[in-house]
Amino acid sequence: MPTSYQSPMRQDQQGQNTKSQSVELYDHNATVADLLDGKGRDVFSIKPEDTLKDAVVELRDRRVGALIVTDDSGALVGILSERDIVRKLADSPGQTLPQSVGSVMTKKVKVCGPSDLAIDVLKRMTEGRFRHLPVIENDQLIGMVTIGDAIHHRLTQLEHEALQMKQLIVG
Repeated sequence: MPTSYQSPMRQDQQGQNTKSQSVELYDHNATVADLLDGKGRDVFSIKPEDTLKDAVVELRDRRVGALIVTDDSGALVGILSERDIVRKLADSPGQTLPQSVGSVMTKKVKVCGPSDLAIDVLKRMTEGRFRHLPVIENDQLIGMVTIGDAIHHRLTQLEHEALQMKQLIVG
């Protein structure tokens, strides 16, 4: 006599989850080093005694939104962003470009390290309302990450996750 079909019971499948059901796709451990690996470690700098005109030309030519300000030994002494220049333009219209970078730059620079988590750095930049963060390792400037770098990295991860999900579904 043939046996009739019985649908599986919950207890029949306990402990039999497949790997695809338990895969964690998001890399919560992405670091600043990962961001730098994706974008490069070029750092564009300027001296405090240079003029804002010099800085504006450098920003335009390099197509960046901020410059690291370094002393003669290469040590970080500040950061100059487009926002710093715009604020100064509003305060002293027509007299801004001849002023020195050192008089306008942000002197208390927030920094991060290569082992800092990318998500933590993104939160710091968002909460602090700044878009550029120099990366320091062993007291040496090794790069700069931007909020755009962090977002680009995350979007790339999301695209990869979507592709993995599609492959899991399609087989």
